[in-house]
Amino acid sequence: MFDFIPGDFLTTLTLLPLLGAIVVFALPGHKAQLARWLALGVSLVVLVMAIVVFVNVQTNPPGPDEWAYEYQVEWFPQLNASWHVGVDGLSATMVLLTALLVPLAILISFEITDRVPVHMALFLFLETGMLGVFVALDMVIFFLFWEIGLVPMYFLIYLWGGENRRYAANKFFLYTMAGSLGLLLATQLIGLSVGSFDIPVMLREWPAFTGQANTILGVNVDIAKYYALLGFAVAFLIKIPAWPFHTWLPDAHTEAPTAGSMLLAGVLLKLGAYGFLRLAIPLFPREWVVQRTLFSMDYNLASILGFLAVLGIILGALAAWGQDDFKRLVAYSSVNHMGFVVLGLAVAALMYGNVWARANSDWVLHANAAGIDLTSEEMRSQRLAREKVDTLYSVERFEADRHEATIALNGAVLQMFNHGLSSAGMFLLVGALYRKTHTRDLRRFGGLWDIIPIYGALLIFVSMASLGLPGLNGFVGEYLVVAGSVEFYMPYVLLSMVGLLVTGIYVLKAIQKVLHGPYNTEWAEYDRTHHKLEIDRREILALAPLAVLMLVLGLYPRLILDVINDGVVRFLGG
Repeated sequence: MFDFIPGDFLTTLTLLPLLGAIVVFALPGHKAQLARWLALGVSLVVLVMAIVVFVNVQTNPPGPDEWAYEYQVEWFPQLNASWHVGVDGLSATMVLLTALLVPLAILISFEITDRVPVHMALFLFLETGMLGVFVALDMVIFFLFWEIGLVPMYFLIYLWGGENRRYAANKFFLYTMAGSLGLLLATQLIGLSVGSFDIPVMLREWPAFTGQANTILGVNVDIAKYYALLGFAVAFLIKIPAWPFHTWLPDAHTEAPTAGSMLLAGVLLKLGAYGFLRLAIPLFPREWVVQRTLFSMDYNLASILGFLAVLGIILGALAAWGQDDFKRLVAYSSVNHMGFVVLGLAVAALMYGNVWARANSDWVLHANAAGIDLTSEEMRSQRLAREKVDTLYSVERFEADRHEATIALNGAVLQMFNHGLSSAGMFLLVGALYRKTHTRDLRRFGGLWDIIPIYGALLIFVSMASLGLPGLNGFVGEYLVVAGSVEFYMPYVLLSMVGLLVTGIYVLKAIQKVLHGPYNTEWAEYDRTHHKLEIDRREILALAPLAVLMLVLGLYPRLILDVINDGVVRFLGG
């Protein structure tokens, strides 16, 4: 299907928003309306192209060592870096999410009247940065687009944000740059070691790379790989953001303009989770699962990642519950919901290491990944380790574990997509109310249902989707993560239920504080004499595609889950 499309279709898809940004940026300031419609038009063209990519991957999923729409040309020969792009089921889903949310964010930004061409151009520039990360198959290209996405969001917050916008923008920039430093150093280490920055080459050669005499640059190879993994992991954890790397998020969300918050929560947070799937997990299968000891306690890095996930789920929910600022409440909810994504990633890291160890006949590592205790003698002998593994860990159990991990990772990727929809919808609704009332203080609202019934109905619908009500999209992803994680991290799953309970509390708190209680005469008078508080048609138009998808994916998640599953099975080798 779509065989007529040239091989560099992804290049066009990625760079078209950049070309549009240049044209929009060059428009004179008095051409505000032209800038708005031109930016929206470019983003809609990109959306159509993204749908084509997604449908093609759905009908013709790439094989184990293949990429859909793969295109590679020489770009930076001095570094052995090339322009190499391609997608699989995981990246095609994220490309679709990005292309869907950008035109909706641009439509919401029609309310901006200050420096409109610059504002619209920044959204298109940001879209190129986000798309580039998802399609990149070269680490230099990946890092370039990773950094490009930082710049337009910084200026969107800094120039069009709230009262404390400069503090929030600088904090966002510094946090992300700090993480990028480790990512850059680790990328250079791997690229120079294997002689290429091509991601497929890295994935093939780096996991088994031992350097010269088991050293890299004079450092023991195990130590070098351990710190390289930390460089990747910290950069991606900051972006997600996982606890305790999340503190930049509430400030950035609170001060960002509405459309900026929609894309920050809807797409930018997903870059970190995608980085784990594309790089941090497959490049370091051994490092995630090898057993380490601290204060007489055995652990592995996959279990640490799972522990951070649970803390994010619980503490993010508690922090959201404690907020009286409507936007900060929704911001902390992202930490809560993305915690389930991180839990799915922890399961994926553990199982990926398990699969890799078995495929490479590393029976000691295989025992570590499977949770089998070995004696000191067995730790020194692959033969003895294999005998114990064969006795205690049958092929049937291994395949059952891989099946459970597949369920968990499917849930994590689906949750990434679903959270992108619900978080963008929530921030849209918060921004719609703030634009008319000029306050986000939940204590000042209450009793608005009679004043804004359409807004109230939409707020309840989107809140229930975010909460995870069965029948809406938020339920499916979190359920799959929990169901698939039980076999691996039962204590973590049980603890995460505390966060799930508190999620219901803070969602109901927001609804009660805004809509229910005594009839609010203050806002009724304001609505009558100053500014209508009801949601307007443009905001409904921007929210409508999100609401439809929340319902459709809640009732029929296979619409995108089949594509995600192709990518997950390819990832875990099922």
